[in-house]
Amino acid sequence: MMGVDLHMHSHFSDGELSPVELMQLAQQKQIHTLALTDHDTMDGNIFAAQHAQKLGLNFIYGVEISSFWQRPSTQRQHGVHIVALNMQNFVPMQQLLERQQQQRAERALLICEKLQQILKTDFLPEVRILVDGVDARITRSHIAKVLVEQRVVTRMQQAFDRFLKEGQRAYVPFIGVGMAEAVEIIHQSGAVAVLAHPTKYDLSATNIRAMIEQFAQANGDAIELPPASASCSTRQMIDRLVAQYQFKVSIGSDFHGRHMPWLHLGNVPTLKQGQVGVWESWGG
Repeated sequence: MMGVDLHMHSHFSDGELSPVELMQLAQQKQIHTLALTDHDTMDGNIFAAQHAQKLGLNFIYGVEISSFWQRPSTQRQHGVHIVALNMQNFVPMQQLLERQQQQRAERALLICEKLQQILKTDFLPEVRILVDGVDARITRSHIAKVLVEQRVVTRMQQAFDRFLKEGQRAYVPFIGVGMAEAVEIIHQSGAVAVLAHPTKYDLSATNIRAMIEQFAQANGDAIELPPASASCSTRQMIDRLVAQYQFKVSIGSDFHGRHMPWLHLGNVPTLKQGQVGVWESWGG
């Protein structure tokens, strides 16, 4: 336990807990430096920051941006998440997030339309209840939860496997902003750009290396280290790339809540000798 967790989600995106509840749990787990990184929204940050201050925690403003990169040889677009940490100027980031949220709302409605065609049931009203009627906050996890509640499936993962993941009938891609533009806007916001969970995109080792090379070319700042449960070979590959491109590193649990029980708040990997944490200059 390092006391640092720079990747977690609240109910403002696809997490279970409120920002206040997250801060309380973080204090219980002796996490002293943390960031709230909801998907394409910073709406929960102000609530988290206010409560973190009351608890004496070092809160870092953050957001996880849906992005994409592509290999020149194939032109195929691959989704990737870029975490922005330690925001200083919110204006450029908020302009980007408004664009992202509009796309998220459109995607959510398309998914629900596809499910209505497949299952002859309109699930949108129940989904909207989970997000207080804000379509831009709808994620696939919210839709999966409703499918469980309506007994279409027995588990949320089954909803993804049968309907919501890539290749299934109700899948709708969300690509978002290009990697280079995402990094540029993060820097305009006075923040640090972190490539999130680089080994969790179902990519080959060759494509992971290509993705990280493009992130370096885009002037990205840091790589999020693989979880402690990752294989030795996976961690070694990322460590080599961190050293090759002289990246700083970030650590985070990617905690969501009980619907992802394999992710625990504060369960983060350990830095290797010579690696520099992005938070080290922030008083963490």
